[in-house]
Amino acid sequence: MSSQTTARPTAEARPERLAPPGRFEFAPIAAVLAREWALYRRSWKPTTFAAVVEPVIMLLAFGVGLGSLVGAIGGYEYIHFLGTGIVATSVLFTSMFPGLIDTYVRRVFQHTYDGMLATPVDVRELVTGEASWIACKSGIYGCAPLLVAIAFGLPASPAMLLVPVIAFVTGFGFALAGVWMSAAVPSIKTMDYIISGVITPLFLIAGTFFPVATLPGWAQVVAKINPLYHCVELVRGTAFGMDLATAAGHFAALLAFVAVVWCLAVFQMRRKLID
Repeated sequence: MSSQTTARPTAEARPERLAPPGRFEFAPIAAVLAREWALYRRSWKPTTFAAVVEPVIMLLAFGVGLGSLVGAIGGYEYIHFLGTGIVATSVLFTSMFPGLIDTYVRRVFQHTYDGMLATPVDVRELVTGEASWIACKSGIYGCAPLLVAIAFGLPASPAMLLVPVIAFVTGFGFALAGVWMSAAVPSIKTMDYIISGVITPLFLIAGTFFPVATLPGWAQVVAKINPLYHCVELVRGTAFGMDLATAAGHFAALLAFVAVVWCLAVFQMRRKLID
């Protein structure tokens, strides 16, 4: 009888789960971004309409309607106070929802990521590229409520040029959080728990609609560990002024949030796609 021998796979032939991750490179991230840009050009009109019009309508409804009753809050006209806060809410919605839902659909139903990982792209670069693209859109879309607030009398300042940067970093973090949670949920139906139990409290307890100082003590503590709160404070700081040390503290909190959720997103996506 002839015996068959099984060849031991070489290091080059081993699947990624048996080999340590290679060098983190920016060329694959650029390729992911180029792919996203090609897709975006086909659907940018409805995507932009929904992302811009919804927060603007919210701002006008609350800022003009409720603002006529409230008048001023925290020493500022309510529409100006709200306009700077709605920037953060816009960033949250335009980053976490795509990170949560779009990546789930691509991973589970379309199997897009299986094809992308067959190219010289690893999970870290895939996650970073996807989140970077979402953050780029959030950084642009998030400025729409601020422009409306300026149209309603909010004084423009040179510091407001930093708002797209703040929105990008915040959007990058929440996009990564969405990617992480999309890989952690057992089914698409269970995303309702995240939407109602995580996303809704995030934008309600962040100082968007009212000052955090008006909340009970325990709620103030919860609010200040909310990454969206730090985004709200930074955006308001560009409009109303903020000392450099305080701004650096808020920005450091956002960077720490980004670092944590990047690790979680990469770990969870690797488990789903590779392990």
